[in-house]
Amino acid sequence: MTAATTPDGGGPLAGVRVVELAGIGPGPFAAMLLADLGADVVRVDRPGGPGLGVAPEYDVTNRNKRSVVVDLKTAEGPARVLDLASRADILIEGYRPGVAERLGVGPEACHAVNPRLVYGRMTGWGQQGPLAHRAGHDIAYIALTGTLGMIGEPDRPPAVPANLVGDYAGGSLYLVVGVLAALHHARAGGGGQVVDAAIVDGAAHLAAMIHGMVAAGGWQDRRGANLLDGGCPYYGTYETADGGHMAVGALEQQFYEEFLDLIGLKDFAPARKDWTRWGELREAVAARFRTRTRDEWTAVFEGSDACVAPVLSLREAPHHPHLAARGTFIDHGGITQPAPAPRFSATPTTVRSGPAQPGADTAEVARDWEIPGLLADGA
Repeated sequence: MTAATTPDGGGPLAGVRVVELAGIGPGPFAAMLLADLGADVVRVDRPGGPGLGVAPEYDVTNRNKRSVVVDLKTAEGPARVLDLASRADILIEGYRPGVAERLGVGPEACHAVNPRLVYGRMTGWGQQGPLAHRAGHDIAYIALTGTLGMIGEPDRPPAVPANLVGDYAGGSLYLVVGVLAALHHARAGGGGQVVDAAIVDGAAHLAAMIHGMVAAGGWQDRRGANLLDGGCPYYGTYETADGGHMAVGALEQQFYEEFLDLIGLKDFAPARKDWTRWGELREAVAARFRTRTRDEWTAVFEGSDACVAPVLSLREAPHHPHLAARGTFIDHGGITQPAPAPRFSATPTTVRSGPAQPGADTAEVARDWEIPGLLADGA
């Protein structure tokens, strides 16, 4: 890194420079997480935008970043990205395998100007394998790993968990772990390297415990038949009288007993380990929950250790007393959004700026990163 000035983002990654080659989905989310942690993230937007997503002013995954616009298809474009790479600690791209190389900004070109650079590659299928060059989205990646097949009711198609399990859990979070581990290695004198973060790898890895349970005979390889997949009547969701839902997670004996006591089904205490009675227990619990509204049941379980909670909507969640007390959600620029996570005692994080607007920060980045060519190209 040069000694040029750079915004002090606070957080544990203050002083770390990241180049994000604009894309959609898991790449931007990973870069947002690094930015939330204090890194100086410069997003390299393409002319005309990425082609899929919300309007830039509402794209929270671009908060805490700065943006420049570079056309990689022009003669000057690759040189500008390499200028940025030469001054960066981490670069993130989410192209199909071989595309970055064809554009002149692949790992070899970047390491030629910065041998210590951590080059993070975010894809669905990975850099190698029969499907590496195929198009895909979250739902297909988690389908092949067995992850999607675990989710939902046994007599219905698998339930789609938005794009949280594949794109963000199996993709973004593994990319962030990977590039930070590689950065630690580089700063210890090990040099830069390429991090191949494939959603199929991460989504498969998320199910490590389940694979162990399958091998041990403690998990059936089908939906809705197991302790944690909705097959267990005291670990699932139930509809209330007003069409709301309550989530029950009373797994341990003492929590199960408290749950039965509060819901008025103490006679079912022996059914906890008796699988032959699980159907009967489920029907009884469902019938009880249908007798009161969600808010009424919330009041019943308030202050207990029965491990029962109301199922809130996205708009309701920020107003829950616990989340409000912790500041789990914040309002910034008129947008209610999750606050940065996790939390740090010595290097607190914050939302410093709203979603970066394409090209709006070119002059600042040109100055702070000492790349006057960004301005000379009219970016």
